[in-house]
Amino acid sequence: MNRIGAVVVTHNSEREIGRCLDSIPQTVETIVVDNASSDGTLKEVSKRPSARPIANPWNRGFAAAVNQGVGALDRELVLLLNPDVELISGIESLAAQFRDASVAAAGGKLIGEDGRPQTGFMVRRLPTPATLAFEILGLNRIWPRNPVNRRYRCLDLDCDSEASVEQPPGALLMIRREAWQRLGGFDESFYPVWFEDVDFAKRLAMAGYGIRYTPLTVAKHSGGHSVGRLPRPTRDLVWYGNLLKYASKHFARDEVIFVCASLVLGSALRAVVALPCEGRLEAVVSYVRILRQAGAYLFAGWAS
Repeated sequence: MNRIGAVVVTHNSEREIGRCLDSIPQTVETIVVDNASSDGTLKEVSKRPSARPIANPWNRGFAAAVNQGVGALDRELVLLLNPDVELISGIESLAAQFRDASVAAAGGKLIGEDGRPQTGFMVRRLPTPATLAFEILGLNRIWPRNPVNRRYRCLDLDCDSEASVEQPPGALLMIRREAWQRLGGFDESFYPVWFEDVDFAKRLAMAGYGIRYTPLTVAKHSGGHSVGRLPRPTRDLVWYGNLLKYASKHFARDEVIFVCASLVLGSALRAVVALPCEGRLEAVVSYVRILRQAGAYLFAGWAS
């Protein structure tokens, strides 16, 4: 296990971080990068001598904190874990995926509090313009088993079999340090969170690396403990903003215009119905801000 290190990024994670750290094998050097928590997160970390904390004086965002943590380790393989993830199996099967020199990352099986696999989250395919448009327009909520969503969320995956995959989440992700350094780690412009792991998986694929999934490494995932405390308008603005950033980075011009136009339409419709349905003016203001953000990307796409 001395070839493996672990990185956990925290932000007001006092209630979750203890179980996470206690589940990591003691032989695995663990770095906890804390993004300016105002609760007892660092106190909980200090109770675990196997974990080394890095306390940031401000919230640097998830991507930058992960880069910090990986940079502080000298290990061939690095396991990224969210603080609300608790390992309930060993991690040997994850490490075994790297016997193939072309493999740069590997994910495992995430289960919820009910013990059921988090199908649709623990492995996804890389998003296409159609994928993002269906998400933006709410079509996946209305018709969750549509062909586009089935493909994107890997609803056809046998979660009990090992497989080559495109996009495991950063919540449970082992990476080869050499590949991480070659690609420059996570893109810190995806701030404060969301799409940095999708972007990294995309860049791995572009560089010719493989990504694996194994069901033999299992972890319980409660999900969204930090971002869930953000006000809904803020969450929406950040998520859609990073979605647009991903699209503009990886899609062709016409595809970016298509995604932006979908978001303009979707935001306009939500703004119209938000006040009578939600009864809150801030919801309307939020959708208008998202619409303006999408409009700026759309104009830039047309002007290029």
